[in-house]
Amino acid sequence: MKNFRSLQIICWLLLAMLAGATDKKTIIDITRFGAVGDGKTLNTAAIQQAIDACSAQGGGQVRVPAGTWLTGTLLLKNNVVLLVEENSTLLGSPDIKDYQIVDGFKDGLGQQMGYALIGAVDASNTGITGKGTIDGQGKLVRASGGHDRRPFLVRFVRCRQVKVTDIHLQGPTAWTMHFFHCTNVLAERVVIRSRGLGNNDGIDIDCCEKVNIRDCDIDSGDDAICFKTTSPYPCRDVTISNIKINTGEGAIKFGTESAGNFENIRVSNIDVAFAREGGIKLFSVDGAKLQNIEISDVKMDKVNMPIIIRLGARLKTFREGDARQAVGSIGNIKIKNVTVQHGTWTGMLISGIPGHYIDGITLENIRINVPGEGTAADAQVKLEERENDYPEIKMFGKQIPAYALYIRHARNIRFNNVSYTSDKPDARPAVIASDIQQIQFNRWTLPGNTGKEPLVRISDAGSIQLQQIKHPAPPDKFLQLEGAAQNITLDGRVAAAPPVSPDKP
Repeated sequence: MKNFRSLQIICWLLLAMLAGATDKKTIIDITRFGAVGDGKTLNTAAIQQAIDACSAQGGGQVRVPAGTWLTGTLLLKNNVVLLVEENSTLLGSPDIKDYQIVDGFKDGLGQQMGYALIGAVDASNTGITGKGTIDGQGKLVRASGGHDRRPFLVRFVRCRQVKVTDIHLQGPTAWTMHFFHCTNVLAERVVIRSRGLGNNDGIDIDCCEKVNIRDCDIDSGDDAICFKTTSPYPCRDVTISNIKINTGEGAIKFGTESAGNFENIRVSNIDVAFAREGGIKLFSVDGAKLQNIEISDVKMDKVNMPIIIRLGARLKTFREGDARQAVGSIGNIKIKNVTVQHGTWTGMLISGIPGHYIDGITLENIRINVPGEGTAADAQVKLEERENDYPEIKMFGKQIPAYALYIRHARNIRFNNVSYTSDKPDARPAVIASDIQQIQFNRWTLPGNTGKEPLVRISDAGSIQLQQIKHPAPPDKFLQLEGAAQNITLDGRVAAAPPVSPDKP
């Protein structure tokens, strides 16, 4: 009897394995359900029937063959992968009435979000593949009344085991591809062309775990890769690598919405051709803890504000029932091997808020070229705290009083091997620092400045070390100490009034 029972179990296992193998080979063509690829016939019902039938049969691929297939919102199901073949285009309907909301929420500006062309909710083993194109026709959708609803192109909500590979995504009305509260996500070799409308993000990773984004090419009007937490769930265990970026906003951004923590995130090998509103942007303004984050091997050209780190106190919520958070924190962050050509405004800005320090940052092997041309008037600008504002570079205005680094409300920060070049003379200080503690400036190269400003201005500071600073300024123009500045050392010597300078090269 035991042998029979064992044999029975083995048979069941073999049948299950065989069924699994068969499921993986199942391909259902959308034309079986009456879809017409003429670019005019609305195929929403036909394609959805193919998806539902595929899932009901245990899963497989739903094939979109060569042609142009007009559709409204489609919802992927368990074990179903949408196969958009080469020379095929899945074309979003130009009529906003053909779209439905997929788990709605409010974004950082308070607008209703969640409509989508391709969506999936609470699904497992799903995704999109193929070398075809998904085109949202965003401008036409917006013109039809989609300004307030603005469908995403692709949206996965609370899904597990998601793969998006090889596909070409273009023309969203809002964000291109949004993953919310998903686990085990892979996106690779995805090409995104998302321009022409506001909020045209590339890839948004929102409250997700175990995510791998690699080998993608993103040209976006808004942030190219954006980490968000629109709910208190964390965003963690994420790897981003080998990404080409051209963007009208930020290249790598954390925290447009930041209600949940950001933890254990690695970003590497990023090539940024252009970023109009920032290169590396780390924000916590809604209560998130940003911790254990490493960003490395980043090349940028033509970028405003290459590195900005901001702790704020906007403290918004984005979903019904979520509790308002206390002020968050930013620490245990490492940024290394960053090269910037044609940076503008200023190289780096690090700003906490009074009573809340950014605490624990290492920046190493940083090379930044700035245009110069800063004026004496620019050097006198006082940046407002603006602790309740939307997290963006423009919150501080276009005039930044330092060309290399502006830092305040920060401690335990280490700068090692930082080099600046300037295309033209600049009248601003290279560094302005206030309300800082335990900061190390090691092996800096600065091009100097013109006018009456010191090269480095430090106020209300303690335990500051400046070592091996190469600069052309005379001793009386290198360092100016203001306020309660104590234990400031230059190559091991205590700086006193009048301040002394390290040896010039």
